Formats: sequence, C-alpha cells, structure tokens
Amino acid sequence: MKSSDGRPKRPYRAGVRAEQASATRTRIAEAAADLFAREGYAATTVAAVADVAGVSAQTVYNVFETKAALLKVAYDITLAGDDADLPLAERPDVKALYEVKDAAEFLHGYASLGCSLLERVAPLTLQVHAGAAAGETDLVALVETLNGERLVGTGFAARRVSELGALRPGLNVDAARDRIWTLNSVEIWHLLVDLRRWSPRQYAEWIGDQMCAAVLAVTTS
Repeated sequence: MKSSDGRPKRPYRAGVRAEQASATRTRIAEAAADLFAREGYAATTVAAVADVAGVSAQTVYNVFETKAALLKVAYDITLAGDDADLPLAERPDVKALYEVKDAAEFLHGYASLGCSLLERVAPLTLQVHAGAAAGETDLVALVETLNGERLVGTGFAARRVSELGALRPGLNVDAARDRIWTLNSVEIWHLLVDLRRWSPRQYAEWIGDQMCAAVLAVTTS
C-alpha cells in the first residue's frame, strides 16, 4: 500500500511501532527502577510496576519475560542514565577519559566518572545487595553479574595506568584492578556518602586520591 504521494506506508508504520515499543520498554524499566530502589525487589510486584508504567502486567511479561530480567534492564538504564544502545565504554565522556596521558589525572577522572554513576544507581544497587544478603536467588546471581561487569571496567582502568607506565613497581595489572575495583564500590559510597554525609565531590576527590596511592608509582621531587 502506498500513500497519496506514492511512498509505501508500511516502513513508516513499522518505525512508529518500534518507537512506541521502545518507549514502552523504557517507561516500564524506569518505573521498575524507582520501585525497586524504594521498596526493594521482593516487595515490588510486577503488577505494581505495570500500574506505575500505565500498562498491564501481561505487557511487562511480554516485554521482559521475567522479573529478574526486568531488574537487570532497569539497572542498566539507571546506570547509563538513558536507554541508548551504546555501551558505557563507547560513550564520548568515557572515550575522552581514556585519552588522558597523565595517570593521576586519569584516575581522578575515573573516580569522578564512578561517582556520577553511583549517584544514579547506588540506591538500586544497595537494594540488590540487601536482597542478595537475604538469600534472594535472583539477586545473588545479579550481584555476581554486576561485580563481574565492574571488574571488567576496572580492569580497563588498570591496563590504562600500565600503558602509561605508571604502575607501582612490583604491582601487576590484576592486583591494580582489584584495588581500583574495591575502591570503586557501592559499599564505600554507602559508608561515606549515605552514612557519613560526604558530598559526592568530597567522595570523588578522596577516591581519586586513594586510587593513586594504591596503584601508582611513588614519585619524589
């Protein structure tokens, strides 16, 4: 079928449907992220998510299949700050960070990046960890996944420091990765920002200092 100007209608309609489906998916995931962060995973039902998102519970299952899958997508969107199909490593601010030539400046930038991510995702992450600690099977598996993903990210950071020739003598990339991974954790964020009421800026500056102290070669003036 063609429109009055002779162009086919089907691709346009398919595009509109795809946009609508994507918008629905994002709306559901954002509603879920908010509820999971406020109420916890176990206490948040698919029906409650559907109600907030303005869809049916069956629509939620049609889009995500399981509650656990919905949580992972909600987490990913919250972490990234949007639903763009672009990995964090490929985003302009991250790629620009990896162009920095000074190792200390790079680690402070990495700490600031981590801070900006935690500002968005820490409340949800803490609920995930709490549920895992309570023995919720879905969340135990998700914590393992998230820790693994973060380990990959901090591995990139450690390798960048090594590429810059700035690793502390005797410290290999894996050990440096593990130190950065520990410092770049929601547990430390919770202790300093949530419990001790540090500002995100104070947190980022201190984490950057500690990353430098943990992995960089000591320089003498």
